Amino acid sequence: MYSKKTRKYLVAFLIFGWAITLLLTAKPQKKLFRDNRILMGTFWEVISPDKKAGRIVFNEVSRLEGLLSKYRKDSEVYRLNEIGKLKVSPETFSIIKQSKEISAKTNGAFDITIAPLADLWGFSGQNFRVPAKQKIEAALKLVGGDKIILHEKDNLVEFTKPGVKIDLGGIAKGFALDCAVQKLKKAGIKDCLIDAGGQIYALGNKFGKPWKIAVKDPGQDGLAETLVLKNQSASTSADYEQFFVQDNKSYGHIIDPKTGFPVESTIGAFTVISGNATEADALSTAIFVLGEEKETELLNKFPQVEIKNY
Repeated sequence: MYSKKTRKYLVAFLIFGWAITLLLTAKPQKKLFRDNRILMGTFWEVISPDKKAGRIVFNEVSRLEGLLSKYRKDSEVYRLNEIGKLKVSPETFSIIKQSKEISAKTNGAFDITIAPLADLWGFSGQNFRVPAKQKIEAALKLVGGDKIILHEKDNLVEFTKPGVKIDLGGIAKGFALDCAVQKLKKAGIKDCLIDAGGQIYALGNKFGKPWKIAVKDPGQDGLAETLVLKNQSASTSADYEQFFVQDNKSYGHIIDPKTGFPVESTIGAFTVISGNATEADALSTAIFVLGEEKETELLNKFPQVEIKNY
């Protein structure tokens, strides 16, 4: 169901995709190659003066999607959720480890073990419903970073109890961006702009000048700000999330891991900027859960991150 609000990635794509088109076509000086794909359930676009960039990025993201998707039965995350213990690839182990670290720093506001609650509310399968209080309380017992044990020696991931599941949807895009950028660098590509369904990574420059990204004003027509990025990722979240309405009450898809209920955010829109796309992606969720009053505390723990409110 889409109306005033919609999925985060769709809105972010409209914000960034339109803005990128606007800014890149204003002065068509040198040639930029553009390519796009649907990956990880969203629209990806790669813009670079090197025509190989798109192929490199999409190959890497497609490979990671095969490991990290909770929906694909051949993925490591799907099998881990099914059996609760699995020796995984270095990439899967790394993203789960980083997720646990970010969860600890955000006091659990970002938590990949939210999957049982997302399933319960119907956000995983688009079968929305308000669960009974008893079911929410039962699902909460399966949530928490302490439910995941990591065995560094052999990349073994183990859940502490049956029913624990992970959902990497709040961090996988950022992780894939970081991995794709590393592939680009290894290939000698220094300049590239990647739009991952609304999360941007700006590698290097656009013909000697930093990339410029426009952010739409969430409250009215026009632009809130133009970001100047170089070797940074920007992830914008706004009050345009996937939601459903029951008994005249709206329920958004970002769930508070501590209460088990969707977050009722007072934030209009904000952008998280970091040199680490994985962090930017995860913190976009965490700040919605924590609320604007916790922004300073969050920045103290992630001093390399910048948060812009609109």
